[in-house]
Amino acid sequence: MTTLLVIAKEPVPGRVKTRLTPPYTPREAATLAEAALTDTLHTMLRVPARRRILVLDGTPGPWLPPGFAVVPQASGGFDERIAAAFTLCDDGPALLIGMDTPQLTPDLLAAVGRGGHDAWFGPAADGGFWALGFADPARAGALVRGVPMSTDRTGAIQRRRLTEAGLSVGDLPLLRDVDTAADAASVAACCPPGSRFASGLARLAEFAR
Repeated sequence: MTTLLVIAKEPVPGRVKTRLTPPYTPREAATLAEAALTDTLHTMLRVPARRRILVLDGTPGPWLPPGFAVVPQASGGFDERIAAAFTLCDDGPALLIGMDTPQLTPDLLAAVGRGGHDAWFGPAADGGFWALGFADPARAGALVRGVPMSTDRTGAIQRRRLTEAGLSVGDLPLLRDVDTAADAASVAACCPPGSRFASGLARLAEFAR
C-alpha cells in the first residue's frame, strides 16, 4: 500500500493564501486555506494507505483529524522540503500532495501504486504540479532537488526529470490550484458535496452582499 504525504502550511492569517488578498482579508484567506486543508486531509483518510503523514510548516490545530503522523517541514526551498518529505517513507510507493486542491476525490488517486509505473505525476493548471509519487521514494531526492518551484514551467521541468531518468510515469488528472480569487471560485464549483471549502467560499460571498 501507498504512504500518503500531505505537505502544508498552518492556516495562519497573513502567512497563507496571500494572493487571495484582496478581495479577501487575511483572516478570510486563512479560513479558506483551513477549509482546503481540512477537505484534503479528510479525503486522504478515505484513500487506502500504509501510513498518512502531514508534513507541516507550523503547529497542528483542531482542523487535524486523527490518523495522521505530523512531521515538521525541513528547511530550505520548496524542492528541498519535498525531497526531505520522501525520506520519511519506508519501502514501497509514496505519494505527496499539497493543500491547494480541495476538489480532490479518492477516485482520482485510484491509479497510484498500480500499473507498474515508477512514478506518478499530477499536473496543475498553472504549470506546476499538485501530486508527485514514486514507487521507490529513495529516488525522489535526486529527481526533485534543483527543480525551480512556483513558475509556469515547474511541472514540465519536473515531469521531464522523471522521464529523462528512465522512469515510467503514470499521469494523474489535471487540477487547478487555489491561488487567486478566480481560482477559488472555479475550484469550489468542482468540489464534491459536503466540501468545507465550497461552503466557506459561499458563506463569504453571502457576507459580502
